[in-house]
Amino acid sequence: MLASLMPGGLFGVALVFLAGQPGFGWLINPSRYPWELWVIALAGTVATTAGVLDWRYHRTAGIRVGPNEHRAELLALAGGGLPLFLLMCAASVARQSRAFLLPVLVVLLWTVVLICYDEFVFHRRRCDGHEALLHRTLLAGHCAAFLAWAHFCFVREVFHG
Repeated sequence: MLASLMPGGLFGVALVFLAGQPGFGWLINPSRYPWELWVIALAGTVATTAGVLDWRYHRTAGIRVGPNEHRAELLALAGGGLPLFLLMCAASVARQSRAFLLPVLVVLLWTVVLICYDEFVFHRRRCDGHEALLHRTLLAGHCAAFLAWAHFCFVREVFHG
């Protein structure tokens, strides 16, 4: 649970820290935030809420996560999500963010493989409709946040060029 909450918290802390850095002074004034940042905030909140609700559902319904499933989820978070998050942070502040495009895509694909493994091997047969909806909402939120970030970092030139 902590691992899934950490990126959102670290993202907020990073924004506060970056607001005082050259090139990121626009962070002081929310009216100057690009649309991508609002999408990241909204989609990330939706994803995090779905993750918390899924965790709560497991607790209240008494659904036990087996050791193999736990390992697969931990691998997806620590072996995919964390490196991806760190690459995204580095690309966000780099002068030449496009240098990070290939590593980001490689780690993103690896993360998707790990998530698909977890979903297809462990969740496909066990999850009811409610839990499947929570998983899809979580993944759709992360996907929307990633795409908004990618547009900001690799397409938008206003803040980087």
